[in-house]
Amino acid sequence: MNISVVIPLLNEEESLTELHDWIARVMQSNRFSYEIIFIDDGSTDGSWKIISELSLKDHNVKGIRFLRNFGKSQALHAGFEKAQGDVVITMDADLQDNPDEIPELYKMITSDGFDLVSGWKKKRYDAVIKKNLPSKLFNWAARKTSGVKLHDFNCGLKSYRKAVVKHIDVNGEMHRYIPVLAKNAGFSNIGEKVVKHQARKYGETKFGIDRFIHGFLDLITIWFLSRFGKRPMHLFGALGVIMLFIGFGFALYLGVDKLFIHTKGRLITQRPEFYIALITMVIGTQFFVAGFLGELILRNRTDKRRYLIKNELNFS
Repeated sequence: MNISVVIPLLNEEESLTELHDWIARVMQSNRFSYEIIFIDDGSTDGSWKIISELSLKDHNVKGIRFLRNFGKSQALHAGFEKAQGDVVITMDADLQDNPDEIPELYKMITSDGFDLVSGWKKKRYDAVIKKNLPSKLFNWAARKTSGVKLHDFNCGLKSYRKAVVKHIDVNGEMHRYIPVLAKNAGFSNIGEKVVKHQARKYGETKFGIDRFIHGFLDLITIWFLSRFGKRPMHLFGALGVIMLFIGFGFALYLGVDKLFIHTKGRLITQRPEFYIALITMVIGTQFFVAGFLGELILRNRTDKRRYLIKNELNFS
């Protein structure tokens, strides 16, 4: 199979039929063998009914329905797990991503040798204050922190070599950082393509300004995981050594001062240096304990399903 199109969605009943027909037209005109995997992330409208109807008319349509809303990352994870195409393409279900970009995205993977190609919505039709400015700030911070030189990390329109989606673990809200996850997994040939962005045709966006706050917090998380995820003691142990060194330094100073310089001065417990030494040594010990706990958790971790599937369509 040439292409798997993975589409996570939440309450997008108005756009699904039009999106399916558009994708099918592009695939058939280019003679691609394909599958379209819709992942219904707990929709409360008629989205699943429409997906079911499409699957009856078109055997290339497959559906996954979550028991409730688990989030876009979990939806992508489920779609990646089922995808069979040599190239996997993700897009949003709101018709803001253009299916006419699919052939070029496919070519960049199969002919140009990229592991992952991320879309860049250079000209956007979102509200400037609500999405554009926070998005630019977010993308700048992501570039500086991760070292991945992309203009638009959060663009839903991306193409992947099959091996990439089968070897990365998209969880929490890490869908924004899939290029970073791919780089950390060893897939460093990451490209970018300017793609056409379209104004939303139906409904309203499901994301608010709070997603950018979550995005920055996730950015800190992924920086930590990429640097110290497999060796937490390297971070916490280093911080512990620094704090203990400071604490022992103050303790040594107080001891020398008391024994040899001001033998009849104030009690050690009346001096602020005593409390600095005490607090830093306690904090240093806590850092060491955190490092040990991190190592223990890492070595005893078991994988656990992060979402529950209610229904599936057309998966053999």
